[in-house]
Amino acid sequence: MDETILKELYQMVDEYARGATLNETLRTFIAEKAAEKTSWAEMTRCTHRMLGGRSPDLERHAALTELIILLLDIVDDLQDRDSPGRPWMTCDPAITLNAVLAMFAAILGHCGRSGIGSAIGGLLARSIQGQQADITDMVHTEEDYFHMVSDKSGALMQLAVYMGYSLIEGIDPDVQATLDQLAVCGGIVSQIENDARDVLRLDYKNDLLHKKRTLPVLFMLEDSHAEFPALDEYYAGTLSREQFIERQQEFVQYARDSGCIEYCKVVQALYKDKANELYDLLPPMQEPWAGKFREIFVPDYDVRYNAS
Repeated sequence: MDETILKELYQMVDEYARGATLNETLRTFIAEKAAEKTSWAEMTRCTHRMLGGRSPDLERHAALTELIILLLDIVDDLQDRDSPGRPWMTCDPAITLNAVLAMFAAILGHCGRSGIGSAIGGLLARSIQGQQADITDMVHTEEDYFHMVSDKSGALMQLAVYMGYSLIEGIDPDVQATLDQLAVCGGIVSQIENDARDVLRLDYKNDLLHKKRTLPVLFMLEDSHAEFPALDEYYAGTLSREQFIERQQEFVQYARDSGCIEYCKVVQALYKDKANELYDLLPPMQEPWAGKFREIFVPDYDVRYNAS
């Protein structure tokens, strides 16, 4: 996160969290997020600039994108309880909750001023719906998975893109629709990357430990009854959490050997092809922003085999 975005975020904090303790807490949360290598603000910037936009409100919109993502990251960690070292997990839960409310107030206030509250509310509702499906074990098939991911992750990338093009007057509806679809594809590709990585982890964040049914897990469950019955037993509840932890390395090795990572690569490639096709439908865009946008939403990467 660059200094311009950080400055905008701190200004929002100063406006909506005037008490010293709450202000300091929010600044700590933002500093934690700033240390990550994320491109959320850049998604908003690139979208706006490649369309020829020069709005003076762009940096504020890009910062709002980062604030929304931080808010949702905190809520996600509070739900999953799998990031114990984060500052929002180590401070008083009541203070964390107040910080979340203050961020929400800042988002509402700034979106209201820009007249984008309704659209942002709809995209957030979609993402929350996807998160709800994820944490309540509503995913049982690949169809369920892709529906959940297009809501949970796709809506957030769509939000980042919307924050950029909402500042463009008279944007072509077809261009807007293509950008929205491209963003959802990017969200799905990114989520598959994360899910493939997370079944290979040897720590508390391994998705198998939490009995999630992600794309690689669904692939493994197709044949595990014959190839590795322990996986079926764990998901059925006949193998305990403690027993899983004792044998976690075996489970991760089965994930490596099962072909699920290769399958994720194939599915990723299909969505990347679709994203490329959508990108090619766009009219000529301003450079170098169009190239940067393409690097973000149609990335040239493979699913990593080693957890990071």
